[in-house]
Amino acid sequence: MPQLSLHTPIGPVTVSAEQEMIVAVDWGWGRDQEPTPVLTEARAWLQDYFDHQIRPMTLPLDPYGTPYRRAVWTAIAGIPPGETWTYAKVAATAGGSPRSIGTAMAHNPIPLLIPCHRVVGSGANGRFTIGGYSGGEGPETKRFLLDLEAQAAPRPGLQQRITL
Repeated sequence: MPQLSLHTPIGPVTVSAEQEMIVAVDWGWGRDQEPTPVLTEARAWLQDYFDHQIRPMTLPLDPYGTPYRRAVWTAIAGIPPGETWTYAKVAATAGGSPRSIGTAMAHNPIPLLIPCHRVVGSGANGRFTIGGYSGGEGPETKRFLLDLEAQAAPRPGLQQRITL
């Protein structure tokens, strides 16, 4: 399986593809490096993202998962950069419960590109909680990504366009 790695502020990240479709993003440096066109494009998008140059993400994605998980990931993919949704809001969009949303997110094979870090918990007294995160250093990485997006200059009409 072709893969390409890059250094990021959250550590090394490896993007993997099959048939020119992104199938995984993993923390760590991949053993084999094969700069296919889609992987080169993904690396460029991620480098721009970490340089605060957030642009629409239009890479072809093909995450392996159940139809329900794919529905959850499609809903999450629609959350614009700099915005957060609660687990309950994702559940209202994709179906299921906040707990099932969390389980589907924990199995997201393409974090960062399918931005599960944009989903937060509903806390007591209307305050939000950071919630969990299965990538990198967990909630610390999630907070970093949310802060990075908050600091990026807003760009009118910026919208994720992902079809799973």
